[in-house]
Amino acid sequence: MGLTSTTVLALSVLCTVLLSLLVVWQWPRLAGRGWRPVVARVGLVCAVQLLLFSSVGLAANKSLLIYGSWADLLGRQDGTGVLGSKAADSPGVHVVGRQKVDVPGAGKPGIGGEVQRIDVQGERSRIVTPAYVYLPPEYFQKGFETKPFPVTVVLTGYPGTAENLIKGLRYPKTSWTLAKEKKTQPMILVMMRPTLVPGRNTQCIDIPDGPQTETFFADDLRRAIGGSYRVGTKPRNWGFIGDSTGGYCALKIALEHPEAYAAGVGLSADYKPDVDADSGDLFHGNKHQERRADLLWALDHLPQGNSSFLVTTSKQGESNLGETKKFIAKVKEPARVSSITLDSGGHNFNTWRREIPPSLQWLSARLAGD
Repeated sequence: MGLTSTTVLALSVLCTVLLSLLVVWQWPRLAGRGWRPVVARVGLVCAVQLLLFSSVGLAANKSLLIYGSWADLLGRQDGTGVLGSKAADSPGVHVVGRQKVDVPGAGKPGIGGEVQRIDVQGERSRIVTPAYVYLPPEYFQKGFETKPFPVTVVLTGYPGTAENLIKGLRYPKTSWTLAKEKKTQPMILVMMRPTLVPGRNTQCIDIPDGPQTETFFADDLRRAIGGSYRVGTKPRNWGFIGDSTGGYCALKIALEHPEAYAAGVGLSADYKPDVDADSGDLFHGNKHQERRADLLWALDHLPQGNSSFLVTTSKQGESNLGETKKFIAKVKEPARVSSITLDSGGHNFNTWRREIPPSLQWLSARLAGD
C-alpha cells in the first residue's frame, strides 16, 4: 500500500480510534499503583499520540504530496543516478512501463492518452534519470501519424517526486481536459524531478567536475525525446514549467537557452539557487557561474533572447513577491514576461493547482507543433 493511498490513511485513522476507545475502556483497570500499571498507562498514551500524529501526517502528505512514496520518505531515492564515462553506450529514451490517465476513456490511448515511464540517458552530460511522458489522445489517432507535437518539460520542486506531477498536481488530467475543451492544443508533457543525482539538489547547474544538469535539460533531454517521439526540434516547439526549485530551473533554462526553449513558467519560483547541505558546493569558486545562476543578475548582464516568461506569486503567503516584481521589471525586449499574482496563496500544491490551468493555456499559445 502506497504512502499516499486512501487505504493507508483510513487504516491509520481506524487504529487511532480503536486504540483510543480501548484506552478509555481499560483505564480503570490500569489505575493501580506500581511500576507495571504506570508503564502500561504511559505506553498506551504514547501509542495513541503516535497514531494520532501519524494520521495527521498522512492526511497532510496526501493533500500536499510532500513525499510520493515510502522510499522517498525514508530517503531511498532509487532509480536516479549519474552514468560513468563508459556506461552511457545507448543514450536516448528507454520505455520501462505504461499507465492509464485518470480521465474518461482511460486504458484506450486514442481516447484517454497514455503515460509512459521512461529512463533518459543523456549523451553529453552522461546522466541517466527516470521520467514520465504524457502522450495526448491525438498522438495515437488517425490523421496525426506524421504530425509533430509541442513539448512541455514539467519539473517538481526539491525534493519532490515525478509521481507528484501526476497524482498531486494532475498535469496529464489537466492537459487532457483543457485540450478537450479546446482551450489548449494537444501537448506532450515530459514530467520529472530537478534532482538528477541521489540526495543532491543540483538546481539545473553545470557543476565543475560534477553533474552537468544544465546541459542535460538544455540539450540532452531535447535530443533524447526528439529521437523517440514525434516532436519539433525548434525552440518554438518546446516549453518549460516547474514549481519552486523546478520553477527556477524553468526560468533559468528558458532565459539562458533561448535556442532551445521558447517559453518558461515559474510557479512560486526561486530566482537564485540555494547553496546549503542539500546542494553542496555548486560553483567551486567560479564567480562568473555563481553570478550567472542569479536570474536577476543574469537579466541585467546577459543578452536576453526571444523568450517568453510567466511568473506567479501571491500578495499574501508567498516569500517571492518582491523578487518576482524585480524579475518582471528587468525583462527587456525581445524577451517578454507575463505574471499571475493571487490575492493569497502559499508555497504548496493547493496554490499551484490554481495556477496550472492558466499556465498551460499560456504555454499552448506560445508553442507550435510544426
